Amino acid sequence: MDAARYREFPAPPGSGLACLWTQETPGGAERPYPHPVVPDGCVDLIWWSRDGAIMVAGPDTGPNPATLLPGDRLVGVRFRPGTAPPVLGVPSDAVRDGRPPLRELWGADADRLAEAVAASGDPHGTLVRAVLARATSDPDPLVPAIVDGLRSRTVREVADDIGLGDRQLRRRSLAAFGYGPKTLQRVLRFQRALEMARAGRPLADVAYATGYADQAHMANEVRALAGTPIRALLQPGTPGG
Repeated sequence: MDAARYREFPAPPGSGLACLWTQETPGGAERPYPHPVVPDGCVDLIWWSRDGAIMVAGPDTGPNPATLLPGDRLVGVRFRPGTAPPVLGVPSDAVRDGRPPLRELWGADADRLAEAVAASGDPHGTLVRAVLARATSDPDPLVPAIVDGLRSRTVREVADDIGLGDRQLRRRSLAAFGYGPKTLQRVLRFQRALEMARAGRPLADVAYATGYADQAHMANEVRALAGTPIRALLQPGTPGG
């Protein structure tokens, strides 16, 4: 078994989740394991066996690695960009670059959920049911248009397309994603490049296809967001976010 085994699973349709995941280290590991975490525009809820609590992993603007100890087990659900605020009860920028305990947002309900996850034979299912129960309102209806637009158009073009001024678009983006639209665009492009590189595309082709000026531009952007060269993120078992 790898020093830390990361696995992803499909999320239930209509849940607003991007994926379900686990991360485990064997009890016989000799030393702490650094777990790379890079920006992906997402928010995660993570139950950690070490303290039996659930934390919120907010949208990151740069590398935010975690350190796993021997025997650690993490169970997580990852929200699609822009879908977490109705469940968390706060805008995404309130948890940007943060790792607050869920109890700060949900109070005693978070502790009861953590206990249920620890005792469950289906911890992902327990987390998903809690997410669905908390989703009493819909995400900002402009989220899909903003995400889709920023993949191929400028921020000004996206604002014009959806009928918002620059300040309105920034305010809506901060609340939904935790980022202003320019930062969100950088993160989405970085994630597209990482996905293509992991699929085996040559890096020069990846840079061109994702809209970087050249491969050097992509390398600088990846290092700025992830803190490491892109090739270091292509190792098996390295998570995408």
